[in-house]
Amino acid sequence: MANSSDIRKKEVIDITNGRRLGLISDMNFSPDGRISSISVPGPFSFAGLIHPGRGDISIPWDRIVKIGEDVILVEAGTLD
Repeated sequence: MANSSDIRKKEVIDITNGRRLGLISDMNFSPDGRISSISVPGPFSFAGLIHPGRGDISIPWDRIVKIGEDVILVEAGTLD
C-alpha cells in the first residue's frame, strides 16, 4: 500500500477526456483516516496569483479508477 507522500508525486489524468490535471495539491481525510477526496490545481487564472488554491478541483475517492506506478486515473468529467 502506498503512503500519502507517494500518492502526491503522481500525475492525475482524467480518463473521460485524456486531460492531464496535474499533481495532487491536497487530500481530504474521513474521520477514520481514509482518503475521501483529492484536489488538483484548477485552470490557471490571474486570480490564482492573488488567491492561490482557490480554483482547485476536488475529486471524490469513488471517482478514482486506478492508481498506477506513475499516474492516477480518475473520472473527473464534469467536476470542474
